[in-house]
Amino acid sequence: MQLRFEHGSDSLPLRVRHRFDRRRFDPADPISDYDHARDPARGGFAVIDDVETLLEDIGFEAETSVLTHRQAQILALRERDVSQADIADALGTSRANVSSVESSARENLTKARETVAFAEALRAPVRVRIPAGTDLYDVPDRVYDACDENGVKVDHTAPDLMKVVSDAAGPAVQGRKISTPLVIGVTSNGLVRVRHRE
Repeated sequence: MQLRFEHGSDSLPLRVRHRFDRRRFDPADPISDYDHARDPARGGFAVIDDVETLLEDIGFEAETSVLTHRQAQILALRERDVSQADIADALGTSRANVSSVESSARENLTKARETVAFAEALRAPVRVRIPAGTDLYDVPDRVYDACDENGVKVDHTAPDLMKVVSDAAGPAVQGRKISTPLVIGVTSNGLVRVRHRE
C-alpha cells in the first residue's frame, strides 16, 4: 500500500505498512500505535500512518507557520521516533537531506519560541530588572513587590519562583549569584518569563 503526500506539486509516495483504525486501536499493542511502529518481520521499515491527517488534526497550516510543509512532515514523523533513514527511504531522498530539513525545522521552532517570549515580555505589565551580582534569594521579593504595585498575582512560592528563574536563566545563574543581568516579566495572568543575554 502507498500513501501520497499531497501538497501542491510536492507529491511523493510514502510506503505504508499499516493504516490506523480507531475502532481497533489497542494502546497495549505497539503495532496499533497511532502513527508508526517498527515491524522487524518486514525488514525494519517504519510503519507510517497518514501524516497529512495528523497535520490536519493538529491544525498545521504552512501559510501561517514558520515551518514549511516538508519540515512539518519530517518533524511529525521524528516526534514519533521514526528514524531519519526510514523517513528518507519513504520519501525517496537521502538521510542527510532529512537531517538537514529536521535541523532547519528545529532551528525555526527555537526562533519562534524566542519570538513569542519576546512578544510576551513586551506585553507583560510587570518587568523587573535584576542586575548581575544579585543573590538569587533576593529575586522573589523584588518580583512580588513589583507584582503588588501592578495588581498582578504570581502563583509561585519563593522557592518555586527561584527555580523558575534559575531554570529559565540557565548559565546566567551561577549557584546563588545572577551572573548576567536578567529581565523578569510577569504577564497579567501570572506567567513568569525570564530573559537574558547569552
